[in-house]
Amino acid sequence: MSRLPAPSKELGQHFLVDENILGVIERLAELQASDVVLEIGPGQGVLTVRLAERVAVVHAVELDRRLEPHLAQRFETVDSVQLHFVDALHLDPSTLDPQPTKLVANLPYNVATSIVVESLESLPSVELWCVMVQREVADRFFAEPRTKAYGAVSVLVQLATERTGWHPVSREVFRPRPNVDSALVAFRRRERPAEPPWAQLKRLVEGSFAHRRKRLANSLELTGLSSRDRTAAALAELGRPETTRAEELLPAEFVALAAALR
Repeated sequence: MSRLPAPSKELGQHFLVDENILGVIERLAELQASDVVLEIGPGQGVLTVRLAERVAVVHAVELDRRLEPHLAQRFETVDSVQLHFVDALHLDPSTLDPQPTKLVANLPYNVATSIVVESLESLPSVELWCVMVQREVADRFFAEPRTKAYGAVSVLVQLATERTGWHPVSREVFRPRPNVDSALVAFRRRERPAEPPWAQLKRLVEGSFAHRRKRLANSLELTGLSSRDRTAAALAELGRPETTRAEELLPAEFVALAAALR
C-alpha cells in the first residue's frame, strides 16, 4: 500500500481513522443496496470501504492529488468505487454516472458549509445527506430564529430539507485530532414550491442576512435587492413591522417575502 501523506491543514483535512463510528454513519444514512453515494473527501478511504460494501456505487471525490496513489491502489479491484480527483466546489454533476442519490461524507472543515448549500440546488438527484461537520456547523443548519446560530445557511437548508438524525462525534476518531467538536447530521430533501426559483430565493435570503445587525429592509437596500419602502410594504403583507430583522423570520416567511417582492 502506498505511503500516506500528512493531512493538509490548508485543506481542512482531519482523516477518519476510528471504524467504530461507521455503524452510526450507516444507520443515519439509511444505506441500501441500490444507493448511489457521493462521498466528498474520502481521505484514507476508511468510510469509502464501508460504503462500497453496502451500496451499488460510490463516487469518491478528492481534491488532494497526493492521495491518488493510495486511493487508486486501495480500490483498484473494487468496481463499485469511482474516484474523481477534482475540487468538489467545481464538480460538474453531469460527470457522475449514475447520478448520486445520497451524499455521505466526512466533509473537509473549511468547505463543509459551501458544499452542503451548493448541493441543495446543484445535485437535485440527492435525496438524503449524512455529513460529519464541525458541531457549530451542524447546529447552524437547523438553528431556530432569534438565535445566534440562525442565518442564511439555516434558512436555505431548512427550506430544502428536514433533519432526520444527529449524533455527537468524539475528537478521537480523527487524525490529526481537531481542536473543535464535531457532529454527524442527517437530513432528507423535502418538497417545496416551484416558485420562487431557488436562485432568486437564495439571493434574497443571503441579502437579508448580509447586514445582520440592520433591519431587513435596510439590508436588502444596501445589497441592491429592494428599496426600503418596497420591503416594508412586503413585510406588512406578512404581518411583520418594518423594524423586522432577518433573524426574526421563519424559513417559510422568506418564501412569502420573495412572493410579496415580485
